[in-house]
Amino acid sequence: MGFKQLINSKKTLSLFAAFVLFGTNQLMAQTAADAAPVDKGAMWTGVLYYTLIFLVGAFCIAIFGKILKVYDLTQKMQGKKGLNWNGIMGIICGLFLIAGMYGAYWSLTVQGSMKLPEAASAHGGAIDDMFTVTTILTLIVFVITQCLLFGFLFFYRGSDKRKAHFLPHNNTIEKVWTIIPAIVLTVLVVFGFFTWQKVMNTTETKGDINIDVTGHQFAWELRYPGPDGKLGSLNFRLTTPLNKLGVDFKDRNSFDDLSADTLVLPVNKSIRINIHAQDVIHSLYMPHFRVQLNAVPGLPTFFKFTPTILTTEMRRKTDNPNFEYLLYCNKVCGGAHYNMKKIVRVVTQAEYQEWLAKQKPYLTDQLKKELHFADNKSSNPAQAASNRLALNN
Repeated sequence: MGFKQLINSKKTLSLFAAFVLFGTNQLMAQTAADAAPVDKGAMWTGVLYYTLIFLVGAFCIAIFGKILKVYDLTQKMQGKKGLNWNGIMGIICGLFLIAGMYGAYWSLTVQGSMKLPEAASAHGGAIDDMFTVTTILTLIVFVITQCLLFGFLFFYRGSDKRKAHFLPHNNTIEKVWTIIPAIVLTVLVVFGFFTWQKVMNTTETKGDINIDVTGHQFAWELRYPGPDGKLGSLNFRLTTPLNKLGVDFKDRNSFDDLSADTLVLPVNKSIRINIHAQDVIHSLYMPHFRVQLNAVPGLPTFFKFTPTILTTEMRRKTDNPNFEYLLYCNKVCGGAHYNMKKIVRVVTQAEYQEWLAKQKPYLTDQLKKELHFADNKSSNPAQAASNRLALNN
């Protein structure tokens, strides 16, 4: 009766048919719309394909369960012993444990190989150690708990030869599963706290190379200090198409600031990245340097680190002559989020100075005209700006 009801269920069959029809239409539309040759292997490994596979599998399991239920009822109606459902569930749990452990092993060996690349910053090793310790401890807990859970369900499944023992309370067990996790979590928290403090408790010191990195939809803007080694201040109210960062030229340190298209860093030097955002929340992310921090509008932040591996050296290590460090946005900040990428290059100090000398000033001729610097005959732009601002006031 149950099997017949399932087959005759209009809602179930209609839902299944709708999913199949939707999936077929999507695949046909994709094939028809693409003028270029389509990679069929990639097309059939989409999310929709796996969703349909899951639904078909669940549907088949439901039918198989109903068949077993009908068979069990038939046996009982004939006065025979029905199915041992406790035994069936125990075997299923045992098989699930084996399959799950294999899946975990596969994930660790296959997907685990896609871990972060070698750390190229002074603090990167400490970050990696913290993640390694956390992963090992949680993996041990995972294996023990899953083996106990499904192992008990298999070995102590219901049987006529044994009765379940009701255990209302046990102080020893309560202490064990409270104290041991507390100790493990305390170790992880303390380890993480001191690691994070070491990485983030930094102040601006003499010799830091200050670089402004500003995110907006959908690009990163870079600003380097000029010969004075100091960046000029910013004021978002001064932002224009030419003054994209809103640099405040009341600050004399602004006049020799430089703009750049590539984030070039000298090796083994302390770098302070000043992080800004102009519209939505972005996230400055440089995986090789273990650097990630949100860029929040109206809330300037910074991250200090020291690059330790030259780009040329990393090319040799990876056996990839085209290797480049990259700066990404790690927030889904809009439709063209994928465009927010900058090349990061680590060079020697001599190469850095040579590259820096070739960069163009942020204060371009067009921006000077916009700010009416040309109206003043003074050859000193700082003095011109000061005079101009005095007239405006």
